[in-house]
Amino acid sequence: MTRRLRRNHNGGPPLDDYTGPRWGKGDAFVFLCWEAAHKKAWKAPSQQVMLMRLERAERIGLTYEEYTLEILERGRHLQPEDASRIAEIKAARRRRRRSAPV
Repeated sequence: MTRRLRRNHNGGPPLDDYTGPRWGKGDAFVFLCWEAAHKKAWKAPSQQVMLMRLERAERIGLTYEEYTLEILERGRHLQPEDASRIAEIKAARRRRRRSAPV
């Protein structure tokens, strides 16, 4: 019988310090798929792609990291017409800044 995951669990590999196999107590295949996807997603793009993303991010008022994360999470290149989503990202930025420890 498989264990039921918590509601906020994404099914990925364990992130804590675990002394067992790299994939934890779950399926090794699932772990290896997650590992490959993570490497592929965070592989450094070419210089031209980075400069293009930086230019587009500055044009709509986001940081390079925020713009790139939006591409990785949602698969969309934000445009000025996506004003509501851009406003959400900026609001989250302010919340993170306020809640940061001093």
